[in-house]
Amino acid sequence: MPSTRPQLRVAVLVGSTREGRFAPVVTQWLKGHLSRRDDMTADVIDLTETPLPTVMPAFGQPPAPGTEEALALVSPRLAAADAFVFVTPEYNHSFPASLKNAIDWHNEQWHAKPVAFVSYGGLSGGLRAVEQLRVVMAELNATTIRNTVSFHNAYGRFGEDGAVDDSAVDAAAKALLDQLAWWGHALRDARSIRPYAA
Repeated sequence: MPSTRPQLRVAVLVGSTREGRFAPVVTQWLKGHLSRRDDMTADVIDLTETPLPTVMPAFGQPPAPGTEEALALVSPRLAAADAFVFVTPEYNHSFPASLKNAIDWHNEQWHAKPVAFVSYGGLSGGLRAVEQLRVVMAELNATTIRNTVSFHNAYGRFGEDGAVDDSAVDAAAKALLDQLAWWGHALRDARSIRPYAA
């Protein structure tokens, strides 16, 4: 039976901006899973399409020219989201600087909202990046989802059509999004009753 509750607005943040990146393949796969759900709608925020400045103003000072225009392409979308999925590779045992930059430009947009992770990489599948992101997002008063989907040796996991022929991966994606839905609804309901105060 379809849910009568409003759909959760899920912002999918594509963390890699490297030339030749594999992120679009993983993101397209994730979008396929999101599109099959009637309780979620996805907004993909690709940091190559919406680049943010890397120089931040001093505390209390106005941003540099052009900064507000760049933020206007990202910040309202993060604020409107009920939940997030970060698609991230692992660079040097951590996550990309572009993703950290996008996180650091924002604060209250993350508050009391759930964050899930889909990672990819070599042998580690990007899991070291995810574990560091959990610490970062806790500082920003976000709730990270226990389950993850990680693609180990990712380049060999996807077919030419972008599909993954692995029932375990499909089950992991469903478990991830089910958890995200639970937390997304619970935290959205809580924020509607009592605004979050950091």
